[in-house]
Amino acid sequence: MNQPPAATLTPPVRRRRSDAPFFVVMAGISAIFVVLILLLIAADVSFTSWSEFTAALRKPEIQAAIRLTLLTCTVAAIASVWVGTPLGYLLSRYKFPGRVLIDTLVDIPMVLPPLVLGLSLLILFHTPIYGWELESWLKNQVGFPVTYHWPAVVLAQFTIACAFAIRTMRVTFDQIDPRTEDVARTLGCTRGQAFWQVTLPQAWRGIIAATTIAWARALGEFGPILVFASATRMQTEVLSTTVYLEISAGELDAAVAVSLLMVAIAVLVLLFLRLLNTRGAQ
Repeated sequence: MNQPPAATLTPPVRRRRSDAPFFVVMAGISAIFVVLILLLIAADVSFTSWSEFTAALRKPEIQAAIRLTLLTCTVAAIASVWVGTPLGYLLSRYKFPGRVLIDTLVDIPMVLPPLVLGLSLLILFHTPIYGWELESWLKNQVGFPVTYHWPAVVLAQFTIACAFAIRTMRVTFDQIDPRTEDVARTLGCTRGQAFWQVTLPQAWRGIIAATTIAWARALGEFGPILVFASATRMQTEVLSTTVYLEISAGELDAAVAVSLLMVAIAVLVLLFLRLLNTRGAQ
C-alpha cells in the first residue's frame, strides 16, 4: 500500500491565543482596591498643606499623644510576643486536650467588634465577685489603677495585638522542621534547651515580624481604647483617639495631619516587613 506523504501526518498548527485579555481583566479587577487606597491617601494629602501639617504636630496635646502612642504600642508589642511565642509554639507542635478550643479563643479578639472588646474589658474590671472588684483592689490595695488610665490603653492594645502575634508565631513554628529539636534531644538536650538553643534562633525572623505586626495593630486600635481608657487629653490620648477628638472639636486640619502621620508610620512598618520577608526568602 502506498503510504500518505509525511506532510499529511503532521497535525495542523493552531495559533496560540493571546493571554492579553486575561491579564487585562485580572489587572482591571485588582486595580479597583489599589486605586481606592491611592485615592484615599491623595484626598488626605490634598486637604492639608505642609504648614498646616507641621502646625498641627506642634500642638502640645498631639505631641503628648505621639509620645504615649510610641510607649504603649511598644509595651503592648513586646508583651504580645512574650505571650505569643510560647502559645504559638504549643499550638504548632502539640496536640493536647482543649487545643481546638484554645485555637478558637485566641482568634476571638480578631473577629469581635472593637467596641464589644472594650466593653468586655470594662465589665471585667468593674464586676464585683463576692464583694471583690478587680479595679477597686488595684486602685486601693496596689495603688495602680487601670481603667481610664494609661495602663488601660496598653491592655486594650495588647488584647488585640497578641492575637496577631500568636498567629504569626504559629505560622513561623509550622515552617521550622521539628526534627531539628528531636536531633538535639537525642544529643542530650532537654526539651527546653532544644527550644531555646535550636528552635528559637531559627524563628528570629518570625519574632521580628510578630513584634512589628503587633506594634502596627496596636497603633490603629481605637474602639477598646475609647471605651476602656477614654480619650482624656494629655493622659490617655493616643493618635487614634486624637483623630476622633480633633474631628469632634471641628479641627479637621489637625485630624487630617494626624491621619497622615499614622499613614506614614503604617507605610514604614509595612515596608520593613516586606524587606524582612524578601531577605528571608533569599
